[in-house]
Amino acid sequence: MHDKKLETTALVLTAEIYNRTNDLKADDLPSELRKHYWNIKEKTVLRPMNVTARDLEEILDIHDPKEIASSLPFMEYEEFGQKIRPTVFDIGVKWLARHEHGVEYIKNNPVLAHFYENYDSLDVSYEAAIGQNEPKEVSRQWVDSLITQISTEKNAENLLKLVHITVPEEIDQTLDKLVLNQDQKDEVEKMVKAIQFKDYLKRIGLIEVGKLLFVGPPGTGKTSTARAMSAKLKLPFLEVQLSMITDQYLGETAKNIDRVFDLAKRMSPCILFIDEFDFMAKTRSSDENAALKRAVNSLLKAIDEISLVKHDVLLIGATNHPQLLDSAAWRRFDDILDFPLPDKEMRREILDIIVSEIEGQFDTEEISAITDGYSGSDLKLVIRESVLNALMTDRMALDQDDLIRAVGEFNKRTSLKYIAEEEL
Repeated sequence: MHDKKLETTALVLTAEIYNRTNDLKADDLPSELRKHYWNIKEKTVLRPMNVTARDLEEILDIHDPKEIASSLPFMEYEEFGQKIRPTVFDIGVKWLARHEHGVEYIKNNPVLAHFYENYDSLDVSYEAAIGQNEPKEVSRQWVDSLITQISTEKNAENLLKLVHITVPEEIDQTLDKLVLNQDQKDEVEKMVKAIQFKDYLKRIGLIEVGKLLFVGPPGTGKTSTARAMSAKLKLPFLEVQLSMITDQYLGETAKNIDRVFDLAKRMSPCILFIDEFDFMAKTRSSDENAALKRAVNSLLKAIDEISLVKHDVLLIGATNHPQLLDSAAWRRFDDILDFPLPDKEMRREILDIIVSEIEGQFDTEEISAITDGYSGSDLKLVIRESVLNALMTDRMALDQDDLIRAVGEFNKRTSLKYIAEEEL
């Protein structure tokens, strides 16, 4: 059972300290409080930050605020407005510090840690509290604030149609659920360090950092890795399909490209993920469409002008057809990351992750041996078919025959696909 007095005191003192200390920003508030009090229009948590009975109910699941306030000698419940506030701030501060679990609350709350850092020799660090607190960019509230502001501008509807925006807290795909080779792991870690030491990179003039190109066959994890990086780096994820940008109903292509990159800068810090990168880049050497060719030049120029160090935008392009890109496109990226089809050991690891929550007796080593040439997405389809086939006979546990049968069905479907493509 949670300690209602402790939780109420911590919340009320957090609000009081935040109201008194202008140096504290919305990012200093614990994420659950920041989300609750967030003002979408102003893109922050406004002062004064008041604590009401409704706040206690919604944030802490406390339904008897008047009784709790009455039981604490440093707090009162105001009937008008149903507000809970400290009457003797100093006593409340001492009470929280001396509570057996008080320091634990303080350490996990940057606002409290900022106040208590030099208080009565408590082992509390504001920097440590900030380090484990989620930044505002993780939440949907932050993104919605920016979208609300942008939506009032001219051509905003067309612009927002071009980009699918996801926030880190909405991304289920995490790096620990992906099977990456060492080069891929190293590149992710480089971006973590580049963001961590961004000010240093800027100071030494190294700004051409943070433009990655993911290349490889379909289903090898390019998009999944980019999304998982969003969760890891706690950055909003802006996904663009280049085929959408050229849609005749969404305005001129070159202008759409400029709008997308401008949006990324305004949404920063963020990841801008451009899929189907070959869709327009391959047309640079073509004379078929002069307007599209101009759009490609706009795209390459926009890539030149955006920077992780200067604009807080990590740019990731992805293509299934790297051979279609010319040297002008390749030069724009500071690193090219290959996503090959998984080898036997990687296939086994992928299968182990996919079946980790599935009951049954099966050998993923054998399945990995008979699935040469399969992508990670292909392996997910195999397991999906195995599960659905088992459910046809009301079974929720798989056996080896289920997996082998699904591999055979997948191979048959793939053969039919190739036959159909050859007839086109």
